[in-house]
Amino acid sequence: MIPQSFEYSAPQTLEEALTLIESGERKILAGGMSLIPLMKFRLAQPDEVVDLGRIPGLNTIEESNGVVHIGAMATHHAVESSPVIRARCPLLAETASHIGDVQVRNMGTMGGSIAHADPAADYPASLLALEARIRLASARGSRVVAATDFFQDAFMTALEPGELVVEIEVPVEESTEGSRYEKVAHPASGFAVVGVAARIRKSGERITMARTAVTGMASREFRAAAAEALLEGGGSIAEAAALVGQGEQANSDLYATPDYRLHLARVHAARALATAVSRAS
Repeated sequence: MIPQSFEYSAPQTLEEALTLIESGERKILAGGMSLIPLMKFRLAQPDEVVDLGRIPGLNTIEESNGVVHIGAMATHHAVESSPVIRARCPLLAETASHIGDVQVRNMGTMGGSIAHADPAADYPASLLALEARIRLASARGSRVVAATDFFQDAFMTALEPGELVVEIEVPVEESTEGSRYEKVAHPASGFAVVGVAARIRKSGERITMARTAVTGMASREFRAAAAEALLEGGGSIAEAAALVGQGEQANSDLYATPDYRLHLARVHAARALATAVSRAS
């Protein structure tokens, strides 16, 4: 299908882009992996598309003071292959490698993905497990939102009208940590039927910090707080995995029933946690 007619703008600076999106029925074009299909099916019918691709400095990846700063226009391939991310936030690099296919990873952007907030997207689980922060900007100024507050529901985020995601801030993983992203991919779309991000820190044989987050299972990404607490209290991986999804309403669609999704979440949580524990030193 062909999109309806629309105006096209390609601002050269962030300030120009923020001024453009202050008012009117405009959509932001980052990598276009979500917006273009929606426009073709006319599920999105913007009066104007604002392309961020010509704005310099929005795709940088660098570390400063124990935090990795990832520009919103960094592609999935850049996140996957960045020496900084692979060394300092390996969970994020591993997650990016699971996204779509080569073509999608070369075009899709991290900022565009999290702003779209598909409940089956890969990044949110790892960003929750990594306790990341999202930097937002508008013509009025900027603010930083914790990932736990940014993702609110299916396709719903903390973004206010006139705001853009400009950067993702990820605290560096400690050298003694282990992490893992496990995923059951939908065979057609590549989205997560269920995806689990696990992050473990140990002292000797005792788990001193556990972070487990799930995507694809419910209408939003979530931390498995009960499982984390049990692991930090000396419980086993099997006991912790059995608590994943507790209190959450699992999605149902043509591919998976709620019970099956919950089962997948617990099975893959156990696998992710076991690998994260083995990688922690």
